[in-house]
Amino acid sequence: MMQGKIIGNISNMYKIKTEKKEYNAYARGKLKNIEITPLVGDIVEFSVLNEEEIKNSYNNEIKNNIYNSTKIDAVIEKILPRKNELKRPKVANIDQIIFILSAKHPKPDLLMLDKQLAYAEFVNIKPIIIINKMDLANCEEIQKLYTKIGYKTIISSAKETIGIEEIKKILKNKTSVFSGNSGVGKSSIINAIYGYNKTEEGEISKKNKKGKNTTTDTKLYEIEENTFIADTPGFSSFDITEIESTELDKCFKEFKDKIKNCEFVGCTHIKEKICGIKEAVENGKITQDRYDRYCIIYEELKEKEKNRWK
Repeated sequence: MMQGKIIGNISNMYKIKTEKKEYNAYARGKLKNIEITPLVGDIVEFSVLNEEEIKNSYNNEIKNNIYNSTKIDAVIEKILPRKNELKRPKVANIDQIIFILSAKHPKPDLLMLDKQLAYAEFVNIKPIIIINKMDLANCEEIQKLYTKIGYKTIISSAKETIGIEEIKKILKNKTSVFSGNSGVGKSSIINAIYGYNKTEEGEISKKNKKGKNTTTDTKLYEIEENTFIADTPGFSSFDITEIESTELDKCFKEFKDKIKNCEFVGCTHIKEKICGIKEAVENGKITQDRYDRYCIIYEELKEKEKNRWK
């Protein structure tokens, strides 16, 4: 039995990377019986097929009309325990999520960033913030705000390759997910990391494109040994409905140690008079803008919960 890391998934065919070689595998049927599906990022145990088994799997693909021009040469027998799992994108064993916003064009969307950070806190995965396009506008205030809260925040310009070496350092020996709104320069940063236009070669897609060989899950790209990044499509919204409105305050990092000062257990920090969070806002320990965005997100979650069973 061999062990490797799933780095891609196309039409239920999984690409597994080991130290010496890559294999194309399908999942053993017994995994379905225990209701677990392999994910990109999984560490798996697999068996290598012999020539006859490879030929049979090839013929079965043709018979079932799922032939994707890739010979299957292995079968996944076991998925090792995951340290975490994301639903969007579907990926496992992530060390950190890199949230990218731009200083200008498009303007910084701090509401979406705060949703993303809340989600990272919820799933307990370390977030890193990159503010790109520093050549277009001053972004020190944003950096100062989130650094003070406790988040690693990097200012960059992919165009001028500023901050790229610092980004490379935080990626080293980790599996990272890149996430950001359309137009923030995510692809440009990835190209700068690689040193050439990798995204333009189609190795990392700018959009989800449909076709017979469309990748249905996130793909991991190796920058160097044991250093992987997962690129996700651009988006203009970010759904965090997995978080209950009553748990949102625990997902705002600077709120956590102030909640104990609230008069009531289950304080929403909106209408209550004696509230540790509102007191911290008045004392300048929590910024008014972050609090206001908390209120917006809270109301959005409450509204979705109200309509959940309609």
